[in-house]
Amino acid sequence: MSEDPVTLIAERLRNLPEGGALALKMRGAHYADDYLAALASVFRDFATETQAYSIYVSVTNPSTLVRSLLESLDIPPERVFFVDAISQILMAGQKKIPNASYVESPTMLENIMLRVEYFLRKNASPRKLVFLDSVNSLAIHNDPAILSEFFHILVNNLKSRGVTIVILAVAEETGPEMENILGLVCDDTVRFGDGSEVPS
Repeated sequence: MSEDPVTLIAERLRNLPEGGALALKMRGAHYADDYLAALASVFRDFATETQAYSIYVSVTNPSTLVRSLLESLDIPPERVFFVDAISQILMAGQKKIPNASYVESPTMLENIMLRVEYFLRKNASPRKLVFLDSVNSLAIHNDPAILSEFFHILVNNLKSRGVTIVILAVAEETGPEMENILGLVCDDTVRFGDGSEVPS
């Protein structure tokens, strides 16, 4: 990516309309670097600048790991709430963290939506952000038709309420069905590594 990805992502988030959705397509071979850049741009730069509070929907990385990474980036952990749908099946759910709600499995899509709704209602902040990690993990655990319905319901509900949405995907692992879903629900896309800015 010719421009610093942290700067680029934060700028693209600022340019989204109210209630906009941004897809971040990471490279599998550079997952760790791309993932840290995504966290820094979304939570440290954009969310801090706009004083937004955030909901991290975790279906890839356990909330304990994500929280430690956010702390290493000097992101105030009390401003991030977690809907963690992966810790229990990874046997990583023994250590509970503050501001987290645990869902038994990534297949429990209705429960994920209910927990997101709970955190949206719990905090009165005018700026809110939902970060979903990631479509690839959800696709492993769910039928494409059900997943398509989940994304349309969740994202349209968030958009109607002015919530900013960020959806992670690993480019090489995202098949045509998931590409189609992302294209329908996202307003913009940033692809790591190719230097291009790709509208959805």
